[in-house]
Amino acid sequence: MAKNWCAAGNAFSQAANLHLQMQSKHDAATNFIDAGNAFKKADPQEAINCLNRAIEIYTDMGRFTIAAKHHITIAEIYETEMVDIDKAIAHYEQAADYYKGEESTSSANKCLLKVATYAAQLEQYPKAIEIYEQVGTHAMDSTLLKYSAKDHFFKAALCHFCVDMFNAKLAVQKYEEMFPAFSDARECKLLKKLLDAYEEQNLEAYTDSVKEFDTISRLDQWLTTMLLRIKKTIQDDESDLR
Repeated sequence: MAKNWCAAGNAFSQAANLHLQMQSKHDAATNFIDAGNAFKKADPQEAINCLNRAIEIYTDMGRFTIAAKHHITIAEIYETEMVDIDKAIAHYEQAADYYKGEESTSSANKCLLKVATYAAQLEQYPKAIEIYEQVGTHAMDSTLLKYSAKDHFFKAALCHFCVDMFNAKLAVQKYEEMFPAFSDARECKLLKKLLDAYEEQNLEAYTDSVKEFDTISRLDQWLTTMLLRIKKTIQDDESDLR
C-alpha cells in the first residue's frame, strides 16, 4: 500500500513540475499539495518537501492565507509523524505570522496557542507567557471570546509560577486589574490557594486544592504537567530545609 501512495505522490510531483514549466503556478501548487497528501501516508519527509514547494508558490503569488494553512499541515506532520516539536513550533509561528499579516487574528492566535503549549512543555516559559498574555488580552476585549480570557491568564500565571512564586503573585494581581472578571473565576481562586500553600510550604494543602478543582473542571495533560512541576518545587524546598 505504501508503494502505491509513493507512486501517486511521485506522479503528482511530476505533474506539478510540468505545470511549472508551462508557467501555470496555481495548478503546480495544487499538484504539490496533492503530492504532499499522498506522501503523508507513506513518507512524511517527502510530504513536507512537497508542501514546502507549494508554500513557496503561494507566497510568491501573495496568497498568504493558503500558505499559512499548509504550514499548519507541516506542523501537524512534525507533531505526529516526525515528533520534532521544535520544527512544529517554527511552522506554527510562520503560519501565525502570515495570518496576522492578513488580519486573521483568531486564526493567528490558534497557531500561537499551539506554540505556547509546546514552549511551556519545553520550559521556554517567557515565550509561553508572552503568548498567553497577548491572546488573553485580545480575548477579554471581544464579546465572543471574553469567557476564554480566564483560561489564557490562568496558563500564563502557571508558567510564571514555574519560574518563581513571587512573579506568579504579581501576575495574578495584574490579571485581576486588567480583567476584573478573573477574580471570580475558579482558576484565579485556585491560583491564590496554590500560592498560599507554596508560601506555607504545605504540600497537603496544595494537593487538596488541585484535587478539589479537578472534581469540577477536569485537568488536561498540560495543566497536570505544570501543576506537578510546581508541586515538585515545594517538595524540593521541603527537603532543602531538612
